[in-house]
Amino acid sequence: MSSTAKQKIIIAIDAPNAKAALNLVDGLSGQGCLFKIGLQLFTAEGPSIVREIQARRARVFLDLKFHDIPNTAREAVHSAVALGVDMTTIHLCGGPGMVAESIHAAKNSKTLVLGVSVLTSMDDASLHAVSVPLTPRDQVMHLAQMGVASGLRGIVASPLEIAPLREKFGSSITIVTPGVRPAGSDTGDQKRIMTPGDAIRTGADYLVIGRPITGAPSPLEALESIAEEMTIAARNERSA
Repeated sequence: MSSTAKQKIIIAIDAPNAKAALNLVDGLSGQGCLFKIGLQLFTAEGPSIVREIQARRARVFLDLKFHDIPNTAREAVHSAVALGVDMTTIHLCGGPGMVAESIHAAKNSKTLVLGVSVLTSMDDASLHAVSVPLTPRDQVMHLAQMGVASGLRGIVASPLEIAPLREKFGSSITIVTPGVRPAGSDTGDQKRIMTPGDAIRTGADYLVIGRPITGAPSPLEALESIAEEMTIAARNERSA
């Protein structure tokens, strides 16, 4: 059961260089989880870090949040597809044209294009500061509706938006959820958070977890503990 739970965990590699990243991956690559390469690591190491992690038979989530004119976003997704990554991200606020072009770029590939809705570091005040009058939840739902209409099959949203997304779209979209913190963990710059067990019970497909695993004295033990919590939550949900 816990091995299935591990397949739903995406470990955020917030490492400054390949050496630090691969040290982490080497300790966890046989566990079935995905590894998320973000802006810091990709800017430092480039596409080679993707290939090095894949060489360890690990799945990669390339999280660069493409947001540009449709043609540029499409070609960026093409490049991600050529790298053979399992997932990549675009910003939904790029609009329906950009979303549609990006989705088309990954057609007939294994790469799932995920639409980033509202960052988990943002709250009402943050959205209002950039002239978005909606609440985070309403903005997520608005962007998701636009994305799905443009062909989107996966979305990145905080744990607090899982339930309304499931109610609206059912199982037709894959929900990837950052802002997941085990009870008692430091929340860092995340504002809309939930525990792993609660996120699974609410309907998340994948959980993005960084520092609670990567910053733990034993990342493997931390991963095992979180996977066990997820397994129990899924079991309880089925029996409810």
